[in-house]
Amino acid sequence: MAGKVLSLLPPLLLAAAGLAGLLLLCVPTRDVREPPALKYGIVLDAGSSHTSMFVYKWPADKENDTGIVGQHSSCNVRGGGISSYADNPSGAGQSLVECLEQALRDVPIERHAGTPLYLGATAGMRLLNLTSPEASANVLAAVTQTLTQYPFDFRGARILSGQDEGVFGWVTANYLLESFIKYGWVGRWFRPKKGTLGAMDLGGASTQITFETASAAEDQANEVQLQLYGQHYRVYTHSFLCYGRDQVLQRLLASALQTHGFHPCWPRGYSTQVLLQDVYRSPCTAAQRPQTFNSSARVSLSGSSSPNLCQDLISGLFSFSSCHFSRCSFNGVFQPPVAGNFIAFSAFFYTVDFLRTVMGLPVATLQQLEAAAVTVCSQTWDELQARAPEQRARLADYCAGAMFVQQLLSRGYGFDERTFRGVTFQKKAADTAVGWALGYMLNLTNMIPADPPGLRKGTAFGSWVALLLLFAAVLLAALVLLLRQVRSAKAASAI
Repeated sequence: MAGKVLSLLPPLLLAAAGLAGLLLLCVPTRDVREPPALKYGIVLDAGSSHTSMFVYKWPADKENDTGIVGQHSSCNVRGGGISSYADNPSGAGQSLVECLEQALRDVPIERHAGTPLYLGATAGMRLLNLTSPEASANVLAAVTQTLTQYPFDFRGARILSGQDEGVFGWVTANYLLESFIKYGWVGRWFRPKKGTLGAMDLGGASTQITFETASAAEDQANEVQLQLYGQHYRVYTHSFLCYGRDQVLQRLLASALQTHGFHPCWPRGYSTQVLLQDVYRSPCTAAQRPQTFNSSARVSLSGSSSPNLCQDLISGLFSFSSCHFSRCSFNGVFQPPVAGNFIAFSAFFYTVDFLRTVMGLPVATLQQLEAAAVTVCSQTWDELQARAPEQRARLADYCAGAMFVQQLLSRGYGFDERTFRGVTFQKKAADTAVGWALGYMLNLTNMIPADPPGLRKGTAFGSWVALLLLFAAVLLAALVLLLRQVRSAKAASAI
């Protein structure tokens, strides 16, 4: 008898399942978005001293027409910047191969054809284009030839303007520090109420300052209007060509040769042979170039550890004699007063980091920054080498770098003790290198069509809960009925 009762179990369960299936057909459904696939983009940052490759990724659907872009991987190209291949253009293209091969591995093969590839060249190529447009065009043609051999969607190699470089650096910094948009704990994107950060970039051949401003710029060449994540931004920006770290050092070297016959910014006990051709080949030193000189001649130059003379030499880089606007930074360039917080990156960071970590000096105020620069400029060559023997190649130039950063921020851009407190010196933000490349990619995602999200039929959450409860009730009823049948069978067999 018990066997007959147990044999009822499968039919009961089948009946319960059938009932649940019928109920499921009656439950209303809605369209549910499938998680979007990832898209990829590749940006080659061809700077004056080196080239870096960044691979970015973002969901195929977008937030207010701007992709939520993150860095996927990066690669540093060996050798100098592409502008250093002016006499060997094919070498510029060949130098990129190793990193491009990495990109083939980093981007899924099924995404290769749809992955845009861009190369942006900055101040090094801007200078080369000034001195030799033909050489500049040959270098760009050579890198284009290399880039088109890869299965990516190559969108061009071009020289960025200083304005582009400044604005895209500002976008990168504010994106990484979540000034534009933030993903909340409730699972939604929202716009933070905090304001944007100003951005200051110190490269090898130029320096940029960019910050949001409420009023229109007196010089329209310094104003850019952006639309990001459905928000409008008015931004002031200016790029100073020949004020990057490497070009400043060349200009100071030319001044030291003409004015002193020794280098006041170099440490005492340091000397080297200077090739005049290297000093005067840059357009940045053209104004200091003698009418006649032997380009192949080498001149011996020694350092003197003279902070005051070094400061005087650097002050000569800035002109405050004329301004045709209500106010200027230097060299007659319009600039509104600096306002809000700033992030300073690239060589700004490396210079200040040396003062903090190697020299152990405080740099929290402008006064401390100036004192730190004077301290470095007072060191002898032996004292500097004892502190940082692993940085020997750059040690002699930290005095000039520190003094220039201090002068640029205080006299050039007009920071005072109050506004300087809002400046932070950072290499990275959110574990991503700060520079123009990510901002460039963010801007370009506006021009990349979003994939329509995949749709599937799904059941509303409330309906699922009701269905599960009902299914559990049916199973429970079936088990109760089964237990009653078992008890009745046992009672009948006992009689």
